[in-house]
Amino acid sequence: MSGTSEGYVPQLSALISESTGALLRSPSHSCRAEARRRLARHSLLLVVSLSALIIALMLAFDAAEIGLMPPRGSPELWPVRIITDFGKDAYVLWALAAVFAVTVLAYPLVPSSRPALARLAIRVEYLFLAVALPVLAAQLIKWVAGRGRPFVGGHADAFNFVPFTGTEAYFSFPSGHAVTAFALAFAVTAIRPRLWVAAFAYALLIAVSRLVLLAHHPSDVVGGALVGIVGAMAVRYWFAARRVGFDIQADGKVAAL
Repeated sequence: MSGTSEGYVPQLSALISESTGALLRSPSHSCRAEARRRLARHSLLLVVSLSALIIALMLAFDAAEIGLMPPRGSPELWPVRIITDFGKDAYVLWALAAVFAVTVLAYPLVPSSRPALARLAIRVEYLFLAVALPVLAAQLIKWVAGRGRPFVGGHADAFNFVPFTGTEAYFSFPSGHAVTAFALAFAVTAIRPRLWVAAFAYALLIAVSRLVLLAHHPSDVVGGALVGIVGAMAVRYWFAARRVGFDIQADGKVAAL
């Protein structure tokens, strides 16, 4: 980065240009093929195993489970409604975007802290993209699947599908909150492996809140977890293949720098 004698705006522009170019350049890591194969294996394992679980839940548990939940809109569920907002994609993405913006804007102002700020910016950038891309993918899946939310149609029907409807009532699969929560949990764990218990406890809490509030079927939250984790894994590979924030070991494992 240029010296402190340059103006604030030129330094900020150079930082944005460099960071954008780093993510858009061609992959260069010598071990990226091993990492790509590892990603493919793990993604396939998740897709097969969780897809089987989704089908099993639809057949044997979805309709029964939503019948056990308290009535929608029950006043005593106000704490659950607060908890569930912590998995709302807009809130999570805006919070991450705000942290990223503050970090980038501060970078030219504190030369002594630039290495730490640059590292933080890369990590927040990864967290943002690891959530945003699965969320976008989930919106497309929701539109294609057109699954009715619990009790849409007047009764518990796990197979109430009207594809390409595009209305909120038929946007049940996969759960967007679960996509956000599990993508964020995986991304945080990718950066700080020791936080995996807290990260996935948060994701599970968000998933349960969606069931209690009758916003989703159990298979919806499993589908959300699948989309979120696989999406965050793919974004991590994209960063690692370009040596941005992550490194790839000889066996294809990806680790945060």
